[in-house]
Amino acid sequence: MQPIPTSLVGSYAQPDWLIDREKLRGRFPPRVRARELWRVDPRYVEEAQDDATRLAILDQERAGLDVITDGEMRRESYSNRFATALDGVDVDNPGTALDRSGHPNPVPRVVGPVSRRQPVQVRDAEFLLAHTSGTTKMTVPGPFTMSQQAQDDHYGAPDKVAMAYAAAVREEILDLLRTGIDVVQVDEPYMQARPEAAREYGLDALKAATDGIDGTLAVHVCFGYAAIIHDRPSGYSFLPELASTECDAVSIETAQSGLALDVLESLPGKTIILGVLDLSTDEVETPDTVAERIRRAFPHADRSRIVAAPDCGMKYLSRASAYGKLEALVAGARMAAQPDGG
Repeated sequence: MQPIPTSLVGSYAQPDWLIDREKLRGRFPPRVRARELWRVDPRYVEEAQDDATRLAILDQERAGLDVITDGEMRRESYSNRFATALDGVDVDNPGTALDRSGHPNPVPRVVGPVSRRQPVQVRDAEFLLAHTSGTTKMTVPGPFTMSQQAQDDHYGAPDKVAMAYAAAVREEILDLLRTGIDVVQVDEPYMQARPEAAREYGLDALKAATDGIDGTLAVHVCFGYAAIIHDRPSGYSFLPELASTECDAVSIETAQSGLALDVLESLPGKTIILGVLDLSTDEVETPDTVAERIRRAFPHADRSRIVAAPDCGMKYLSRASAYGKLEALVAGARMAAQPDGG
């Protein structure tokens, strides 16, 4: 029997005592800092985030996941922790950019050369490594996506902005791998949202950030947080293009969208991190449902290339639902891995 590994995509449900989840759900994902979301006194927030990270690691291990993340417990959104830590951006006087939903959102304003003054997530990685002996993964926001979540008042050309972000992302990836992280995933959801710009210069920025790196890299492309973006297309507008990157794995969502999986045939040789948990609902799938979603991929990608995962980050789910879905994910992956399909 060839096991089908399991993993989070990135985020896990944060505790209510750590972050105001109702306030989080009532707004668009923050691009600038949103410190008002944290319930804990600023003097103790780092300690509280560490405690929440321990719980997220324990939940993943207890459920039986094969690849362990920090659950992004320290983040207000998947991208703003990194994006607001860079030089060359003004976060105190933000600009405005349209979110993928078409609504204006405050964003970092690029006012000078974008650069990374110091590692942003290395302490997070070290904490993860100190608290699990399993295979580890960290996520970083992609250069194209960050360029779309910023107002450029310096470069005057969107491709130059993306390339500047790519240099910062590359430095962060290298530091995370040196720390001992097994997999680094670059999150590029805006490649799906803005495929023309992604083809024009976004793919080059992703390659600049990732090509030639000695380590295991993944790229995640999705349709947006299910709690925020309710309508899902039936297919990707940007996916086969990722075959030309040197990233080892491509992470996609299929559960909520019912994605036609023949698109996997356009990614030969890539590990497929297959989203098989629907995050639009707190309802916990049965293992049979998860197994069937995994089996849909077998005619199009060898099962040895499949990693089972949620569609996207689990940030907006209740903690009970998120954990229940992890148990269903592991049980469903074991069923699908049976020689007869379970």
